[in-house]
Amino acid sequence: MATHSAGILLYRLDGEGGVSAFVAHMGGPYWANKDEGAWSIPKGELEDGEDVLDAATREFREELGVEPPDVEYAELGTFAYPSGKRVTVFVADGTGFEADGFVFGEFEMEWPPRSGKTASFPEVDRAEWMPLERATELVVKGQRPALERLAELLREQGS
Repeated sequence: MATHSAGILLYRLDGEGGVSAFVAHMGGPYWANKDEGAWSIPKGELEDGEDVLDAATREFREELGVEPPDVEYAELGTFAYPSGKRVTVFVADGTGFEADGFVFGEFEMEWPPRSGKTASFPEVDRAEWMPLERATELVVKGQRPALERLAELLREQGS
């Protein structure tokens, strides 16, 4: 069965017609020297019976070590990865959310491969605001439609 994840996509307007998105660079040795396709919205898997927005806010908190902004969230949609994994994305105006003070969550994995040794790595190793167009280029392929949908909605609203 394909996994179902939930995440939060924050955006902000710069006052001159530009839009920024808040995204995170995935942590661990596989992603360390990669940029394109190595960024993600803060997201993670739902737990059994968990509300989707609750899962998105929990994952934001777990990955970044800070609370998501206390603002109104709207469901942007559910997007399917080529692998079949689905991610439900919630969007909100994150104006005023500062990209600092993070305490990144960690995961463990065998490293180096086939060594029998376990090492801990941050789930994400940095998170930042960047122009929406650039974020769309850098996020994993399966999340690009979510950022494109956000851009479309903002154009429709005249933002």
